[in-house]
Amino acid sequence: MTGLDLAPAGVLCNTAMQFRSVITFAYSGGSANAKSILSVLGSAIASGDEITLHCEGPDENQALEAMVKAIESGLGE
Repeated sequence: MTGLDLAPAGVLCNTAMQFRSVITFAYSGGSANAKSILSVLGSAIASGDEITLHCEGPDENQALEAMVKAIESGLGE
């Protein structure tokens, strides 16, 4: 199984970096920092895999909304 390639991983990271909150996601193999391209790429998540987003901080609600929207829109694919 291959994970996200660089372009969609970049969209995910760029979306996360717009916020001050700590943004991570959990997946079947562990968890990843959504603001780290290496962490996102290393997660090897693929289309159809289930992840759980965690946003914690001063703009967590806006961050969660933006992250869900980015993922649901296909991360630029």
